[in-house]
Formats: sequence, structure tokens, C-alpha cells
Amino acid sequence: MHLIVFSLIYPFIWLISKLPMKVLYIISDGLYLLNYYIIGYRKEVVLENLKLAFPEKEEEELKKIQKGFLKHLTDFIVESIKTFTISEKEISKRITYKNIDLLKEVAKNGKSISLVGIHQANWEWLTGLPLQIKKPDFYAAYTKVQNKHFEKVIKMSRSKFGGTLYRTSDTIRNLHRNFVNKKQGIYILLSDQSPQIKNTHYWAEFMGVKVPIHTGAETLSKRYDMSFVYWTTRKIKRGYYEVEFELITENPKEYKDYQLTDKFLEITERNIRNQPEVYLWSHKRFKHRDKVPASTS
Repeated sequence: MHLIVFSLIYPFIWLISKLPMKVLYIISDGLYLLNYYIIGYRKEVVLENLKLAFPEKEEEELKKIQKGFLKHLTDFIVESIKTFTISEKEISKRITYKNIDLLKEVAKNGKSISLVGIHQANWEWLTGLPLQIKKPDFYAAYTKVQNKHFEKVIKMSRSKFGGTLYRTSDTIRNLHRNFVNKKQGIYILLSDQSPQIKNTHYWAEFMGVKVPIHTGAETLSKRYDMSFVYWTTRKIKRGYYEVEFELITENPKEYKDYQLTDKFLEITERNIRNQPEVYLWSHKRFKHRDKVPASTS
């Protein structure tokens, strides 16, 4: 059954991905209008999140951000489809790196790097980063896809410019193996998701709301003594992005528990406030806000 579904759907996706970007954005405009005025996918979730994150803003301004985000979301969908067939030349043109030399300089210390970021602008096109810096190797996690045929082509698409992909559940195993073998790597870690309550070790304010916080990037950086670097992606205009790197520390073990996580949150809030319409408001980041343990409230 998986093969039948894949055989019916993937050729259609592949053909769409071969279309020029200007055509894909016409499709995106249609998807946006269909969603905003008819389907309403996550419209209320987005608005609720914005009200929690920006209580000081008027309803009119929040709806403007909501609308901007939903427009960006459909752009992101067609850009992600384009990833299947995008060329080195095009991805290098559409996503530029403001200070790639910083990442190269940090890598000279011989340590692996935790490259932390968030679901903002276009994180999928960061797969083009290995074209800019050849060593050390890049590693990124992906969520397991139930259809093994789709999983195979997604993995090939995201690693075609030189990165290595592994399932999220294999992150520690892969990192530990490389550490034992003294193999330096750059590990791309998206760290703004909402963790499961049972796996929560730390609660903190995010956009003014107390929620459970992922601490995996800090924990792994300390355990394997990795440099801690934040990447920020900004949307310059439709279809064009700029990435900037910010070194937080080359010595994570010098920081007390959760200090690196707090620094991550500080930069994240700054980035969201700078371009709120391109942050992923459709996921329920604040869903556990009413479950704050008494000891942390």
C-alpha cells in the first residue's frame, strides 16, 4: 500500500517542484486564499498564539500578523516542495550567509558545534549550508515518515548538498559515536518545539508565557563539549533569505544549568519580535501553559 500511495503522489510532487519559482508563488497565492477564506487551517490557533505572545498589540495588528504568517506559510510549503529539485545555483542565490566566516573560525578549535535555531523564515533551505563550508560535516535530524518510500526521497532531498540526516530518535547515538571516534561535526538543532510534559526538566517564560522548554541542545553541548552557535534566518523578500550566525560560547561547561537555554530564549524572542509574521505560529507552543508545576510558578 505504501508503494502504491508513493507511486501515485510523488510524481505529482516532483513535477510541481520542477516549476519556476514565480509559478510556484502563483500556486502559493491560491493556496493562501483558499485557506484564509475557506478552509481556515490553524487560523484560530495562530491568532490565539499571537494574543498570548503580544498582549500589548491591538486586535487589528494581530490579525495583520496572522494574515502575513498564513501568506508566508503557503510560500514555505511551495519552497519546501521546490527543495526536491532545487539546484545548487538557485539555493545559493536564494539563501545567503551574512557571516559564514564566523562559523569557519569557530570550527578551527576542533570541537563539534551545536548550531541551534528555530522554526522561522525557511529552515528547510539550510540544507544548502554545506555548499558554503566543506568541513566539518553537517548533521541534521528528521522526523520519521511512516511511508518508507517517502522517507527515502525526503532524506535524499535534504542531504543532496552534503549534509547527513538521521532520525530524531538516533540523535544521541550518532553524536556519541562521532564523539568517541573524535569526528568533528556541525549539528543543526531546532530547539523551539514544545516538549512532552513527562520529559520536561525546565520551565521558563517564552514570549511572556511560562511553558516547558527544550534543554536538549544545552545538555548535548555540555556532555560533548560542543561550541554553541545560534543561527538566525531573516526573510529579505519573497523567496530570498539571509542567515546570520552568533557565537554564544565555545566553552559550554562553564555555564550553570539552563543559562545557555535562557540565552537561546533571549535571542529567539528578539528574532520573533523583529519578524513575527515568519515564525511558525501554527504549532501549539503554549499548550502546556496551564500545567506549570507549583514549585516553578
